[in-house]
Amino acid sequence: MEEIILKGEIGDIIFQNKENGYTVFTILVQEEEITCVGIVPMIHTGESLEVRGNWSNHPAYGKQLQVQFYEKFMPTSQSGMEKYLSSGLIRGLGPKTSKKIVERFGDAAFYVIEEKPDLLTEIKGITHEKAQRISEIFLEQHELRKVMMFLQSFEVSPAYTMRIYKKYKGRTFEIVKTNPYRLADDIFGIGFKMADKMAANAGIAEDDPNRIKAAVKYVLNQGAVNGDCFLPKEKLIAEAVELLQLHPLSVENAIRELQVESQIWQEKMEGIEAVYLNFYYYAEMAVAKRLLELSMSFSMDSQGEGLDILERQIHQAEEETGVLLAAEQRQAVMEAMSGGVLIITGGPGTGKTTTINTILRLLAKEEKEVLLAAPTGRAAKRMTEATGVEAKTIHRLLGTTFLSDDNRRQVFDKNEDDPIEADVIIIDETSMVDLHLMHALLRAIANGTAVIFVGDMDQLPSVGAGNVLKDMIRSERLRVVRLRHVFRQAQESAIIMNAHRINEGEEPVLNEDGTDFFFMRRAYGQEVLATVQDLVKSRLPKFTGQDGLADMQILTPMRKGMLGVQSLNQVLQQTLNPSSHKKKEKQFRQTTFREGDKVMQMKNNYNIVWRCYNCQGKRTDEGLGVYNGDAGRIAKIDEENEILQVLFDDGKLVDYDFTQLEELELAYAITIHKSQGSEYPVVILPIYSGPPMLMTRNLLYTAVTRAKKLVVLVGLRETVNGMIANNREIGRYTALAERIRNLYDFMFEQEEQT
Repeated sequence: MEEIILKGEIGDIIFQNKENGYTVFTILVQEEEITCVGIVPMIHTGESLEVRGNWSNHPAYGKQLQVQFYEKFMPTSQSGMEKYLSSGLIRGLGPKTSKKIVERFGDAAFYVIEEKPDLLTEIKGITHEKAQRISEIFLEQHELRKVMMFLQSFEVSPAYTMRIYKKYKGRTFEIVKTNPYRLADDIFGIGFKMADKMAANAGIAEDDPNRIKAAVKYVLNQGAVNGDCFLPKEKLIAEAVELLQLHPLSVENAIRELQVESQIWQEKMEGIEAVYLNFYYYAEMAVAKRLLELSMSFSMDSQGEGLDILERQIHQAEEETGVLLAAEQRQAVMEAMSGGVLIITGGPGTGKTTTINTILRLLAKEEKEVLLAAPTGRAAKRMTEATGVEAKTIHRLLGTTFLSDDNRRQVFDKNEDDPIEADVIIIDETSMVDLHLMHALLRAIANGTAVIFVGDMDQLPSVGAGNVLKDMIRSERLRVVRLRHVFRQAQESAIIMNAHRINEGEEPVLNEDGTDFFFMRRAYGQEVLATVQDLVKSRLPKFTGQDGLADMQILTPMRKGMLGVQSLNQVLQQTLNPSSHKKKEKQFRQTTFREGDKVMQMKNNYNIVWRCYNCQGKRTDEGLGVYNGDAGRIAKIDEENEILQVLFDDGKLVDYDFTQLEELELAYAITIHKSQGSEYPVVILPIYSGPPMLMTRNLLYTAVTRAKKLVVLVGLRETVNGMIANNREIGRYTALAERIRNLYDFMFEQEEQT
């Protein structure tokens, strides 16, 4: 697409978002008024502007220029100067006074304001104080303009320019010229690679200590993105050397300096020299300590009258519900009623929900205050439906807010100073909880509160850093009840039985009569794709009565390739929600968003506003925060107000400014990782080929267990069998299990000595 370059004078500022700099304005080019849109912060009527971008057609407003880069020039004509001064730039300086200044000083008006402000007092109505104030504001704007142009010379986009200036103001020049790597720590969205490019443009040496330290932190942060709480020092050095193309000794020196500066932590554990970013080290220590502290309130009377009473209560609950508990479930209920920390783990069909419902029934009779929570909105909704008790997301339970100067940092209202008020807290889908969220949750739980963690330890670990549920169980120092018995009713489901077969390394039983688990062999990738289209559009809706858009979910191991998320979403959007004059659309980068599309939030946004409405349209709730993995449908696209509205599956309605659309992705197909905590009536799995590190047993197991009514595998049987044989655990560098174990043993030794 050909880049358009225009230069002219700014006419009208039609709309301007002062927070993110998104602006709709006109420029006059050879007497033609052209509408421009984009991130163009702090511009004013009368300024001259050179803009670069591409043409787009707005359905309501017609031809517009989408601005990618721009450069500002001070107005040189007297009419431009007059417009500039009266644009609202300087408070208290209106059109009349601006006109008088320009008439009095002519082309030298700006020079007088900057250098000789006392001369302004010659104009009636301008006092000495007002003249000084006009000059100060004018100079501040001049400084801002210089910063904007300076940053654009480093090829920094206007959106990031705005964030940088808001953070550093007048110090921007010094910081960017001497240590642009600070931006990677301070500015959300600027990583090491962007800062490194700026440093190269600023002439900073490749072996500058700040560059090497920034690279070390970048590698550790990338490790956290991949789930690691620490990296072995040897691996960290190797990756940093590859990134920097420098000698390993310089990286070792940087690691040493970062430790001295208390930015990282080093520790030798079981033969590994571990290097942590400080947060993850302290979070692991705090989680281990808090789990053991909360465990101390465990007070089960294993003999005598207390046990007899509990047995009678369980028997009475069985009579009231008509459900007979298995021995493991009975044990879980008895352990749960004794307080402290308990973990209940088991696969599909092993009765986790029945166990929770029995616990809730007994706690209700004791008039205990119980709170239920899960990591995602979908998981919380499922928990509510299964128990009849309202479940919240963990974020809502904690009361999430954010720091206005840094949207990366969430702040929870609930903590040790203002803990959650409850006798018992039950957390479902604990395998999805990462170290950061577990740390925040445990901080907010008061001593004496019982905590029950429920989850399937064989599911994929959390998207965020850590392997918390599995580490808690592996520590062998916390109470764990494993539910292994698959109930007869569950045995009638091929989905459940095949999930267990897969988990045990056995091939699934396929295509039996009356089954809910199908395999369709297709030899070529294009055939797989065509079959998936046919299944969602006509075949399965006719066979099952399920809606291809609302009830079916395609899960895939990969993001790229013909059968990856990106390709599948484009194909399935045209299959299930094709273009229509009745549906509004918004093009954003390579994606067309359309009313009715399935979409998913791709990162945590702690400050976006949501609200809920009842069927009468009355607002029932509101709050802040939409989280990575939340899914919904596009309800409305409002071109006039630049808003895309999403109704999420948990009932939250959210308005996205068009500048926020990078947070959304089409969700007709999603990765298996993103499906954690969700259930779908029908799951379709294209299983064709992929890298061994992705095509694993527990990835397939997780995908199969997402289906309630039907699973259809499409592809190669050899690939299915290969995944089952590939029991490679997704390795993560974590030490929570060891910390729980070591701390418990230390506390126990101290208690014995006492």
